Amino acid sequence: MIQPLFALVFGEVFVILLLLFRTPLRNPLLLLLDRSKQGRGPVVASTAGVTLFVVMASLLINITSIGGRSEEGGGISPTDQVILAYQLLQASLLGFALFLGLMIDRIHYYIKEVRMLRKHLEAVKKMDKKPQDAKGKGKASDDEEDE
Repeated sequence: MIQPLFALVFGEVFVILLLLFRTPLRNPLLLLLDRSKQGRGPVVASTAGVTLFVVMASLLINITSIGGRSEEGGGISPTDQVILAYQLLQASLLGFALFLGLMIDRIHYYIKEVRMLRKHLEAVKKMDKKPQDAKGKGKASDDEEDE
């Protein structure tokens, strides 16, 4: 189970890097994320996230039970040490994968917000330019009439 978790974490890091820097793959990735957030996508994503969280909680319970056994017997056996290390690695990778998934969601949201604000700002600038252009043309024609 370790190899798929490492692949998931590295894949999520790669997606975050693509979102943070302007690359040719950024726009198709944004379109893919937009489409995944429509229809049944959010339900599937939240179900997968909750499943990963439950698995992580189960691993943490197992880790605490192994720690409890070590306190009773006065020491921890080498087998329990290996199992404990393996489950700690799994739990930490799952937690990190969930965190990176939230980061991808927030970065996507902020990129969309920035795009909308830029479009709105450009529209406001165009609206402000039109009345100034009309006033400037009107003043120029008035000045010509005065001469």
